[in-house]
Amino acid sequence: MKRMFAPSHWCLDKLRGVYATRPNTGPHKLRECIPVTVLLRNRLRYALSGQEAIKICKDKSGNVKVDGKVRRDHRFPLGVMDVVSLPKTGENFRILYDIKGRFQPVRIDAKEAAFKLCKIKRKVQGKNKIPYIVTHDGRTIRYPHPDIKKNDSIKLNLETGEVDGVVKFENGSMVFVTGGNNIGRVGTLMHVEHHPGSYEIVHIKDSQGKMFATRLSNIFTIGQGKKPMIKLPKGDGQRLSLIAERNAKITATEEDD
Repeated sequence: MKRMFAPSHWCLDKLRGVYATRPNTGPHKLRECIPVTVLLRNRLRYALSGQEAIKICKDKSGNVKVDGKVRRDHRFPLGVMDVVSLPKTGENFRILYDIKGRFQPVRIDAKEAAFKLCKIKRKVQGKNKIPYIVTHDGRTIRYPHPDIKKNDSIKLNLETGEVDGVVKFENGSMVFVTGGNNIGRVGTLMHVEHHPGSYEIVHIKDSQGKMFATRLSNIFTIGQGKKPMIKLPKGDGQRLSLIAERNAKITATEEDD
């Protein structure tokens, strides 16, 4: 892919080459993922060039694990909530959006790296009347618990592949916005507007008391009450005004000096 047309949330500079790594087909859409090469080179700075990133991935010892599985494909697409583990350094990261809509690898401990949250996209009855659910990262899980509904989130154990818990999509639950103008924001679900034949609108209130709305398809449930089940990026998903953001930068600069 031409670097000029790569997604802006990869944050690639346009003068350091002509091409960018095009992600392979996988569990996430092309415009909603980041390839392993870009993560290793531009985000984590483990590689200085694309060739170094490829050598890290292709190594037989399995330097990169995604959701507990060794991935040697340097074009493998990483999406929201994916857990990336680097066994040689003992580091674990969860891929999330910041409030600017950029992919951020959030450093997490080994206990949190043992699970991931998956949003339920569909719940249907398949062949021979076998019920199954489909998650946002393309997983199909048969015979789900009857309590699990569409738009809920499940806590998936990455070692066993079993469902350890359910986070219900209901008023008062904590949600993470994965698309639209409010991408990366975190707040409490207030209520849902139903518009038959059109988009359903969700109203959310953040911890600062600000209200905003987005489409239901952009919502990811991450916890019950005020405590999320996962570690959030810097700023905890709270969008500041331009003046507040400027003052925060000035304060941080003064503290460094």
